[in-house]
Amino acid sequence: MENCFHLIDMKKWPRAQTYHFFTEVVKPQSYTVNVTLDVTILRKTLKDKSVKFFPACLYLVSRAIEKQQELRLGLKDSLLGYWDFLNPQYPIFHEDNKTITFLWTEYNQDFKVFYNQYLKDNMQYGGDHSIMSSKGAPPKGSYIIACVPWFTFNSFTMHIDPEKYYSPLIETGGFSESDGMIAMPLSITINHAAADGYQIKVFLDELQWAMNHPEEWL
Repeated sequence: MENCFHLIDMKKWPRAQTYHFFTEVVKPQSYTVNVTLDVTILRKTLKDKSVKFFPACLYLVSRAIEKQQELRLGLKDSLLGYWDFLNPQYPIFHEDNKTITFLWTEYNQDFKVFYNQYLKDNMQYGGDHSIMSSKGAPPKGSYIIACVPWFTFNSFTMHIDPEKYYSPLIETGGFSESDGMIAMPLSITINHAAADGYQIKVFLDELQWAMNHPEEWL
């Protein structure tokens, strides 16, 4: 998919004053929101269809980001704009030496296309043990998403220098089960100049809805 970059007209952009406040008036800052997602339906459906959970999660998060312009902000030639979508960059864990390698897969609105590309990328580059796979650095218009499957968490914060970095940083954790519900923690860190609490709420609502309705995209 072609990923176009669209310049923002500050004179017409509703968030122009908010952006200016969090980049010029106060020191650039980021914040983190931690939530618990219900993945009961999603996990059961994926298991029944023998589909891996992590790439499905990558797809759903990327899809929710695609629907929220504020989460797709970026700079190109020092000019502010937004991408059509963001590609997920994620770490691969190596069991042999307990290290990670960063890999990325191009987002596609069609889940089957994205899923097959993820499998292809992991088969081709999954054996690399350098910090960045031989596929190379992700293209502009990407974000970082990771998972710590060994434990669940109530709070997880990523520390970044928010100056001129606007893509979300996302971390998920291990599952927990109670009264038949399977839960998964999710942490999202974002530059405050890019998004406020409302935009995060819209993103999370879209993500949870898609997890509850796999028949709509699977």
